[in-house]
Amino acid sequence: MITQRKDGSDINQTKIIDQIRCLGIDMINEAKSGHPGIVLGAAPIIYTLYAHHLKFDPKNPKFYNRDRFVMSAGHGSALLYATLYMSGFDLTLDDLKAFRQIDSKTPGHPEYGVTPGVDMTTGPLGQGLASAVGMAISEAYLRNRYQKNKLIDYYTYVLCGDGDLMEGVTYEAISLAGTLKLNKLIVLYDSNGICLDGKTNKTFNENIAMRFVSMGWNVITVDDGESYEAISKAIDAAKLSTDKPTLIEIKTVIGKYSSVQGTAKAHGSPLSQEDITNIKEKLGVRDIPFTVTQTPIEDMAYLIEERNKNISEEFDKLLETLDEETKKELNYLMGEDKTISLKDLEYTPPESSEESPRVTSGKILNGISEFVPYVLGGSADLFAANKTYIENGGDFGSDNYSGKNIFFGVREHAMGAILNGMALCGLRPYGSTFLSFSDYLRPSMRLACMMNLPVTYIFTHDSITVGEDGPTHQPVEQLVALRSMPNMDVFRPADINEVLGAYKTIFEKTSSPAAICLSRNSLPIMTTTKSSEVEKGGYIVLDTPKKPDGIIIASGEEVHTAIEVAERLKVKGIDIRVVSIPNLNRFLNQSDEYIEEILPVEVRKIVIDTSPAYSWHTLIYNEKYLITLENYGSSGPKKDVLKKYGFDPDTLEQKVEELLK
Repeated sequence: MITQRKDGSDINQTKIIDQIRCLGIDMINEAKSGHPGIVLGAAPIIYTLYAHHLKFDPKNPKFYNRDRFVMSAGHGSALLYATLYMSGFDLTLDDLKAFRQIDSKTPGHPEYGVTPGVDMTTGPLGQGLASAVGMAISEAYLRNRYQKNKLIDYYTYVLCGDGDLMEGVTYEAISLAGTLKLNKLIVLYDSNGICLDGKTNKTFNENIAMRFVSMGWNVITVDDGESYEAISKAIDAAKLSTDKPTLIEIKTVIGKYSSVQGTAKAHGSPLSQEDITNIKEKLGVRDIPFTVTQTPIEDMAYLIEERNKNISEEFDKLLETLDEETKKELNYLMGEDKTISLKDLEYTPPESSEESPRVTSGKILNGISEFVPYVLGGSADLFAANKTYIENGGDFGSDNYSGKNIFFGVREHAMGAILNGMALCGLRPYGSTFLSFSDYLRPSMRLACMMNLPVTYIFTHDSITVGEDGPTHQPVEQLVALRSMPNMDVFRPADINEVLGAYKTIFEKTSSPAAICLSRNSLPIMTTTKSSEVEKGGYIVLDTPKKPDGIIIASGEEVHTAIEVAERLKVKGIDIRVVSIPNLNRFLNQSDEYIEEILPVEVRKIVIDTSPAYSWHTLIYNEKYLITLENYGSSGPKKDVLKKYGFDPDTLEQKVEELLK
């Protein structure tokens, strides 16, 4: 740990820490909003990490082989921004003064892509720590892949609080991290015994250290959270671990030096001006907002420069020595464009001319993985059901970090967060479970949409035709929920052709989050479905020789039923056009001319969908033309379930005929 300059002069580290504290509380005071408790209590922790341990280049924040830092306690954003400013990142005092203001570089909680040096959007507690597990998985996978070149070798650090550890997602994630022996994951736990509602012992009284030990972690305790020397020694000790991640529990005082220190009042409300004046007097800092003494900034810069001199330049030089294929892979990992050409993808339809979309999906996924090293992922204990196992990929584990199949276990919530961490490291990860369980992933999916991460969610068993497993496993509202998420690309393909089209659109056209919802049932391959049309969201799969008497709109399995109904009504002299909409939002974003061509205004339109009507109100204004499902399903054979809720061909034929009379 550096304590002096080369000329022998001392570095006053306490002054740097106190400068960070005062900048943080000035920001909160200026915004009249924020969380001063963590700023005052945890400043020594974040200072020690940035000044003495974190591998990074403030002039090149996206330098790939940097250590990752996740502020899981995202309410501590003022502490992070003050530290980033002191560390030389591209932030000015004016940026700090604009804390929590519209379009500033210093939003209320850290946002990926907004503030230089922020590695992840955080705020929903637990998400940051859980996603950090994904970052550590990525490091292990890439370190193993490029071990010959010694290219990738970084630590993932997390600053978390009691609230993070109360959230269930962290239980899931730390359990998996221990199982996988992710030794380059180090969690700094700001342990102050206070949450927003008061002392944590009212709701949170377990032995945290023993909990982590039981899940395969090292635990180190620092009793004095003001001691940067003790914190630094603990981080040094954590780095010596070869087979376990490490939790460093650091005992701190929330709101240190304030009149409300050690109480819940220090957590989420700005301090009074009198309190701020008293704090600055105790710390020996001038009581003028945003006053920064030059010496602490220079000392912080010196400490960082001494450790990280030319670090990103040396990495760039190493990249130049690589063979072209490896260089291409690294450029992909480091780049913004995450699209992947599937021109080398081979897929042969079955001779039977029918196949379950989930089976088709599995074959396509295997085909992609064959030639793309950065597509990997897994299932929440449903590999066999989701068909997402990569046959020649190997199993990712502590004995094989090169494996492509990640066994997440029954941990859907953690899986979603871990996928985000992997995507933040440049990979194109996927995760899978039943559509009805997508609700467990929603907090993580929401963050993926905010960060625009190229995560692919593969959801199978996509309707009430799950049958015998009953309403708990039969998704109803989930499709609507997914479609309602801004920036989520939601596909529900009808057959092999549309599954292929969905994958081509997801991988070739976008770098955004995408969900593909698949039937478990074997379905015929239709001659009129087209993979090339899927990217438009909707198109005609059955047409009439003249102007149709009506149009049936459907997606997924219901497209097959809609065609059967149309063919029955044709015999009765009623001409029906059938439109498949595998991606509703994409269709709604097409030109008015295209939408009018597919769905002419003057022709009556009927939706058949085994989910609620909300999705369709943009296209259909009269409720009676929405044949949808507004309640939960039932346990029983598929045909009986469809009959009960009016989605069998006989009932639908009658309903459509009556609507078109």
